[in-house]
Amino acid sequence: MPRQQPAAPRPVRRRSYDQFCATARALDSVGDRWTLLIVRELLAGPRRYTDLHADLPGVSTDVLASRLKDMEQSGLAVRRKLPPPAAASVYELTERGHGLLPVLAALAEWGAPALTERRPTDAVRAHWFALPLLRALPGLTQEGVLEVRLDEGEFHVRTGVGAAVESEGEPYGFGPAARPDARITLDAELCLALGRGEVTLAEAVKDGRIEVAGEGALAAELRGG
Repeated sequence: MPRQQPAAPRPVRRRSYDQFCATARALDSVGDRWTLLIVRELLAGPRRYTDLHADLPGVSTDVLASRLKDMEQSGLAVRRKLPPPAAASVYELTERGHGLLPVLAALAEWGAPALTERRPTDAVRAHWFALPLLRALPGLTQEGVLEVRLDEGEFHVRTGVGAAVESEGEPYGFGPAARPDARITLDAELCLALGRGEVTLAEAVKDGRIEVAGEGALAAELRGG
């Protein structure tokens, strides 16, 4: 019986604008549909394929798998296996992938005026409001983990000088924090208004639109203490 030949390795797909331009080179890597939204999800930390698919409504399994493979080949993400007892594979951003945070933040700022009314077909996840909120945090000097509670759910962000622009570590995370230094409760509309610069954290806390919980230095700073 003839010996079966191993399958040929998957060729690297070459999609390029073929322009000697930094913008064109960047779009060669992240210009495909869904790629930057996958980066948005991975900015919050390593994620399993099934979790990514659940938080990217509308993406097909084939397209998601293809984009993740392309991101690995472009050096934006890596896949690793978690140690037992998890026995699951996760995707996470490389340092180069984390460097896209300012790009995503700028896109969120540019797109914020288009978020007027939520359409009936719009999906929503609480952590999607993290990027707009990060724009309102650089004024905080106390480093820590801030838990954010919305009607849509919870997420947590890191505060402190440079926390919103560092390329290492996760600037925000899913769900409640294990040990938050402070907690704020607000609504999604106010979160977007903070991101657009229409109101400051201090103003929203003072007029009661943000409820602050916690006893540490970060909570005191949020209250204006």
